[in-house]
Amino acid sequence: MKSVASCIVTACLAFALHAHAEDPPAGDKAPSAALHALFDSEWERGLVESPENASYNGDPRFNDRWSDLSLAAIKRREAEDRDALAKLHALDRGALSAADQLNYDTFEWLLQKSVERQKFREYLQPVGHQGGVQTADGIAEVLPFASTKDYRDWIARLQKLPALIDQVTVLMREGIKDKNMPPRILMQRVPAQIAAQIVEDPASSPFYRPFAKFADGIPATDRAELDAQARRAIGEDVVPAFRKFAKFFDTEYLPHARDSIAAAALPDGKAYYDFLAGYYTTTDLGAAQIHEIGVKEVARIRTEMEKVKDETGFKGDLPEFFTYLRSDPKFFEKTPAALLQRYRALAKRIDPELVKVFHTIPRLPYGVRAIPDNIAPDTTTAYYQGGATDGSRPGYYYVNLYKPEVRPTWEMMPLSLHEAVPGHHFQFARGLELPGAPDFRRTAYFVAYGEGWGLYAEQLGFDMGLYDDPYDHFGQLTYEMWRAVRLVVDTGMHSMGWSRDKAIAYFKENAAKTDQDIVNEVDRYIGTPGQALAYKIGQLKISELRARATRELGAKFDLRAFNDAVLETGSVPLAALERHIDAWIASQKRDRH
Repeated sequence: MKSVASCIVTACLAFALHAHAEDPPAGDKAPSAALHALFDSEWERGLVESPENASYNGDPRFNDRWSDLSLAAIKRREAEDRDALAKLHALDRGALSAADQLNYDTFEWLLQKSVERQKFREYLQPVGHQGGVQTADGIAEVLPFASTKDYRDWIARLQKLPALIDQVTVLMREGIKDKNMPPRILMQRVPAQIAAQIVEDPASSPFYRPFAKFADGIPATDRAELDAQARRAIGEDVVPAFRKFAKFFDTEYLPHARDSIAAAALPDGKAYYDFLAGYYTTTDLGAAQIHEIGVKEVARIRTEMEKVKDETGFKGDLPEFFTYLRSDPKFFEKTPAALLQRYRALAKRIDPELVKVFHTIPRLPYGVRAIPDNIAPDTTTAYYQGGATDGSRPGYYYVNLYKPEVRPTWEMMPLSLHEAVPGHHFQFARGLELPGAPDFRRTAYFVAYGEGWGLYAEQLGFDMGLYDDPYDHFGQLTYEMWRAVRLVVDTGMHSMGWSRDKAIAYFKENAAKTDQDIVNEVDRYIGTPGQALAYKIGQLKISELRARATRELGAKFDLRAFNDAVLETGSVPLAALERHIDAWIASQKRDRH
């Protein structure tokens, strides 16, 4: 999944579903009205100031423009965030209903973190090996392209791309001055990504893709003109801008990239990594504590791996079994088309089993798509892209078909459970269906909650009877190990002096993932410090809450009701989720006596 998160909030999570007695008198609507007016104005500000975010949310009003990344605009947005927090604090939280207290606390947490991180000047690193202006064409994946105006908006965006690239260049030059630079080992991947945008024939540009096949509703009289305008914009605006950017990147920026991989090497780097660890896990756990949790989980999962290896009848040791799983041709499809077909068939196998573990199935559908070719070599095995907030676009599970010979079939079941259903698609789709929630709550993404749910969803495959093949079961353990290893190597590299080679070796020693995936994963942890910590920490908390509910409710425990209860909060910090589940357990006890 692509996204962000938070730390512990003081949310009063009796939550609206279990706390109607705390609602204010019917006539006292002023505090709630003021709060929701603030939510609405801040939501609109976010859409105006980030047209890309508006596009991803299915709002087409700003599809003809990019964000203003000038230093002046960034400073203005930072001031507006501080002002929004002050406006929130001017409201009387105690006069709100329980539901609005949760909304208040969640919004406050997000704004506080936004303000707190301003001092780290993250905007000085606007380009990474997994994305940046050099992959801006990817937003076309979520645009409608159903009308002539949709195509004209895209052409307008193409014409404005040089200005965006110039703004990005200014930020990068400022990063050089500030010594706020990304690691060279990652930046060495970027020149090839920029080069992919420098084409002789505009029709071979990734930005031209929408014009390769017009939507049926586009009048024939418009098509030739749109095609000509697109070719002209790519040839006269896009390609020259990227050619200029390539020269800057190769001769001016890349030579200044830092040799260190650790976040601690950045200005105020130790404080920055501590902030990121808390932000992504939504806890106050320190790096040393997280590292130790990871070491213990790695040891536990290795024991389980040994048991499943023996079930397969394999006679060698665990490292030999890893090699076997990484290399035997029977575990790999031969072509991208065959791999995509297998993913789609697997999704259809999962769908009917969902009623075993949920009472509530979200209304929004999802599809399975290939990750675009131009980013596939440098990106993860799969990811999920949420649907439009108005339901006009489904969710999509994107799968990596690059080099099918390194994409083992035994990993497909846990991967699909995580990224599609009942993982991220259920989480995002249920969030969009939250009754009466403000837009920021419907679309919120706290990484520990979201990715913790995704990893927990992989384990729901056992409850759905989907791990009847021991190799698929080993795939689930491999994916769980993958997330445990993350705790060790992320903290190791960013706070304990581990080298990239040491991280790769540790990963390879403990997980059967292929070399291609391992290198890409380690580089991802280098590029986004702390984000990878959220998965296992979130899953451990959800599993802990399930065990608590099972213990306290005994024979009355309903797994489907528990899973629904986890999702009915929407995305929240882990402390808020825990309060909600404790209230849910109490309500279940009351209802069943």
